[in-house]
Amino acid sequence: MIPVDGAAEPAETVETPETQETPETLGTADAAEVGGADGTADVDGSADAPDSGDLVATGSFPDLTEDDDLDSALEALLLVVDAPVEDEVLALAVDQSVARVRLALRRISGRYAGQGSGIDLRRVGEGWRFYTRDKYAPVVEKFLLDGQRAKLTRAALETLAVIAYRQPVTRSRVAAVRGVNVDGVIRTLVVRGLIQETGTDAETGGILYRTTELFLERLGLSSLEDLPPIAPLLPEVDAIDDVE
Repeated sequence: MIPVDGAAEPAETVETPETQETPETLGTADAAEVGGADGTADVDGSADAPDSGDLVATGSFPDLTEDDDLDSALEALLLVVDAPVEDEVLALAVDQSVARVRLALRRISGRYAGQGSGIDLRRVGEGWRFYTRDKYAPVVEKFLLDGQRAKLTRAALETLAVIAYRQPVTRSRVAAVRGVNVDGVIRTLVVRGLIQETGTDAETGGILYRTTELFLERLGLSSLEDLPPIAPLLPEVDAIDDVE
C-alpha cells in the first residue's frame, strides 16, 4: 500500500536470521509504484493525465433525471439547430432514451401551445424545430420589412452577392459557394423583397432565385449590367457551375 503522502512503507519480506525488515530492504516493485520525483503515488499504475487525443470537458454534464431539467436541455438544443432534428439525435445528445425524449418534446410543445406563446415547437417530417406561431406572422413580417432600414448582415450580403452574379441560381448552389446553410438568410432576403423565386432548375428541381427591382433600387443601379466586375469581390463564385 502506498500512503497518501507518498512515503513508501517497508515491503513484506520473509524473516530470516540474516534478513531484517528495514527501509533499505524495499523491493524494486514497491519502489516503482512511487511516481515521479515528488513522491506522488499512482494507485492504478497508469498516468492520471488525459491522453493528448482526449477531449477535455468544459463543464460537468447536467443531471437530467427531473423532467424540468430534461425539458430545459432540449430547449437549449433546439435553439441552436438550423433544421428539424430527429428524436434519436436529440436522445443521443442528452443521453436519454428515445421514448423519454419523445414524451418530453410533446410536453414542451403542449406547454407552449397552452401558454399561447409566440414560439411553436413542431414536428416537421421526421424532426423537431422551433417556429414562430402563425398567429403572430404579421408581426414578424412587419418587423422584417421594417428591418430593411437596418444594415444587412455580412452573411446576407454574401448570399445576395452570389445570387446577384449567378442568377437564376438554386439555394444549394449558393450554399455550396458559401460553405454554410443559407436557408434562413434566403428567407430573410425574400421577405425583404431583395430576391424572389423564378421557377425551378431543370436538372435538380430546386427553386431558382433572382434579384428584384427593389434590389437595384437599393444599390442605385439601373440594371444588373451596372454591377462591378465579379473577380475582385467574389472570385470563388466562378466555380459554382461545377457544383451539382
